[in-house]
Amino acid sequence: MQSMHVRYRRFGRRNNMIRKIIHIDEEKCNGCGLCAKACHEGAIEMVNGKAKLMRENFCDGLGDCLPACPTGAITFEEREAPEYDEAAVKVSKMMKELHAGGGCPGSRVAQFANAQDEHAEESEPVRNAAKPASRLAQWPCQIKLVPVQAPFFEGAKLLIAADCTAYAYANMHEEFMKGKVTIIGCPKLDDIDYTEKLTSIIKHNDIQSVTIVRMEVPCCGGLQRAAEDALKASGKFIPWQIVTISRDGKVIE
Repeated sequence: MQSMHVRYRRFGRRNNMIRKIIHIDEEKCNGCGLCAKACHEGAIEMVNGKAKLMRENFCDGLGDCLPACPTGAITFEEREAPEYDEAAVKVSKMMKELHAGGGCPGSRVAQFANAQDEHAEESEPVRNAAKPASRLAQWPCQIKLVPVQAPFFEGAKLLIAADCTAYAYANMHEEFMKGKVTIIGCPKLDDIDYTEKLTSIIKHNDIQSVTIVRMEVPCCGGLQRAAEDALKASGKFIPWQIVTISRDGKVIE
C-alpha cells in the first residue's frame, strides 16, 4: 500500500463549568433503583446495589430523580462538572430504544473473530484459501445503526469509510479494514450530519486511532468534515489519517 501521511493534532477540550448537579449519598442509598428509572437521561446507574452518577455530562440538573428517592439520598450541589451534553443524551436514548424492544434484527450488536490484528500472522489455511477472508470486526457497521458505546470500540483502531470505497478499492479488507473496527456511511444518501454521532463514539470510548477513507468525489467531503469535527469536539489527542480513493480504484496521495 502506498505510504500515507499520519497527522497528529491536539484539539481543544471542552472546559468544565460550575453548575448545579446531583449528589448521591451512598450511605443513605437503599438500592431501590427508583432514581435510575426516573432519570430520563440515563445519567444514573445501579452499581453493586447502589445508585451512582455514572455520566456527569448526562445530568441536566433538573432533578427528576430527587422526588423518586425514598431515603433522601439525592441532593443538589453546585460544583465543577462537564456541561450537559444534550446531543450525547439523544444518541444514547435512540440506541436504547433501538435495542430494547427488539428494533431491527439487522442492527443487533455482534463482534466477529474474522478481523485479525493487523500485525497478527496469518494461518496457513487463510494464506492458501481461494476466497479472501472478511475483515469486518463487528455488526452493525453503518454509522446510523452502530451504538455509541460497545465492547468492540474499546482500544479500537477506528476506520470511518465512505461506503463506495469498498467497491472502488479492491483490497479494502486487507489494507484498511484488517485490525480495525469499520463504520461506513454516505452523507449524501443518508442526508445527515454524522458529527454528533462520531463525536460521541470517539469521546466515550478508548479509540486508539482514526483512519478516514473517502472517495475523490465532492460529496465525500461531508464524511471527512464530520470526522474531523468529531475529533476536534472530542477533546482527545488521537493519531488520524485521511486516505482518498479515486473513482478507478487507486489511492490518491
